[in-house]
Amino acid sequence: MAAPLRIQSDWAQALRKDEGEAWLSCHPPGKPTLYGSLTCQGIGLDGIPEVTASEGFIVNEINKITCLDISSGGGLGVSSSADGSMKIWQASNGELRRVLEGHVFDVNCCRFFPSGLVVLSGGMDAQLKIWSAEDASCVVTFKGHKGGILDTAIVDRGRNVVSGSRDGTARLWDCGRSACLGVIADCGSSINGMAVGAADNSINLGSPEQMPSEREVGTELKMLLLAREDKKLQCLGLQSRQPVFLFVGSDAFNCCTFLSGFLLLAGTQDGNIYQLDVRSPRVPVQVIHRSGAPVLSLLSFRDGFIASQGDGSCFIVQQDLDYLIELTGADCDPVYKVATWEKQIYTCCRDGLVRRYQLSDL
Repeated sequence: MAAPLRIQSDWAQALRKDEGEAWLSCHPPGKPTLYGSLTCQGIGLDGIPEVTASEGFIVNEINKITCLDISSGGGLGVSSSADGSMKIWQASNGELRRVLEGHVFDVNCCRFFPSGLVVLSGGMDAQLKIWSAEDASCVVTFKGHKGGILDTAIVDRGRNVVSGSRDGTARLWDCGRSACLGVIADCGSSINGMAVGAADNSINLGSPEQMPSEREVGTELKMLLLAREDKKLQCLGLQSRQPVFLFVGSDAFNCCTFLSGFLLLAGTQDGNIYQLDVRSPRVPVQVIHRSGAPVLSLLSFRDGFIASQGDGSCFIVQQDLDYLIELTGADCDPVYKVATWEKQIYTCCRDGLVRRYQLSDL
């Protein structure tokens, strides 16, 4: 029988400070309770604290959370970490439900399929995996990329998915047959982020040079947006594979998202958030610059968007009102990813914490 371990409730905050301490205790069945403490010996260059334990307790490892998502019904969350695992948890209170293990090295991205019962993940092991959130089994593994997978997108209900990699390619996959349906783009530069969106009728996506596979489902009238390391933002027709535009920014693009059938956002390593109109993309609609810290995630939200940056800032911009709400708590640790469900906003940060914010009516 495992001995229950108890730990100070605010241990995560306490151990973020140099020489910060938190207590813990363990009560083995039939034996006296053991009492000890955790002490932060400093913060490493990667932002993860060096923690030691007393009284025979051992700290095996400390992991950062790299990505998160919330299921369509808002009941479950999934988060990925640098140790190769993912966790499924109750979104309301963070209670752990499942651990998904199978990737080697970092898991860079994770997201729920629209059903809320299945998870898609991509890792530094160049593998794309599909998991059951109900029993933690890995049901499909896609292989074909030659570099770590940095982002994914799900097409419609999820018969097809797209992945972007350090190897410079974006690939379209058939989930039912575990097969690659083709290389959508070969950029020659790392693809840091991607998004799929329905195109406005006024946008010419071109025609495919070859008849699309019957296994392609929902790719017509869709745009694929690629945020590239070589300072380029690339848009193409998902089914046609034809270019729509190529925009050159001020630095490497880290993330991107669609706001509508013709408006999009993309964030760069030097802190710029570009808003572009696909119908006339040569000149940005606007460029938002709040700090020089890298823009790490962008998410369409109501009439505006949510952005997070490498200096710990996370904020909501309401487009029409030019209204801004700051989400605090991350201090100076990078906020890697943001997810939402109704009025709840969830963030994951280098300090290893998932934070949940409850919004009142905006």
